[in-house]
Formats: sequence, C-alpha cells, structure tokens
Amino acid sequence: MRTILVYTIFVKNITLSADENLIEQAREVARAQHTTLNAAFREWLEQYSGRARWLQEYDALMERLNYMKSDRKYTRDELNER
Repeated sequence: MRTILVYTIFVKNITLSADENLIEQAREVARAQHTTLNAAFREWLEQYSGRARWLQEYDALMERLNYMKSDRKYTRDELNER
C-alpha cells in the first residue's frame, strides 16, 4: 500500500489586459526560457512585491545611520579611528 501526500497552495486568479502582440512576445520569451508566461509572471510578482520590502529595509537602515554626517572628506586617520 502506498500513500501519496499532496500539498496545495491556495492561489487566486487575476485577469490582466495587454496588447495582443505584447502577450505573444512574452509567451515566446517564456517558451525560450522553458517556462510558462504564468510562471514568469508569478516570479516577477514575487520580485516586485519584495522590492517594497527591500526599500523599507533600506529606509530603516538609513534612519539608523542618520547620526553620520558626510559633509566633508575625511582623512585616512579619521576613517581608521576605532
């Protein structure tokens, strides 16, 4: 007796509209990359949504470094102070 486990991820469908030629060009690119347009779009969506998180992390880092001033050129000795 074999047991097969299937894990599912709930996905939501969306409808997009674009120029027919653009869609066909995108399908050709996806085909050349051995993937589907749907998979390529999911990958892009992950990257796009991650960009906002990266920007928030960057802004938080800049806020933490707010005390540093770069209003002049520092000497080598100043840069190597501990």
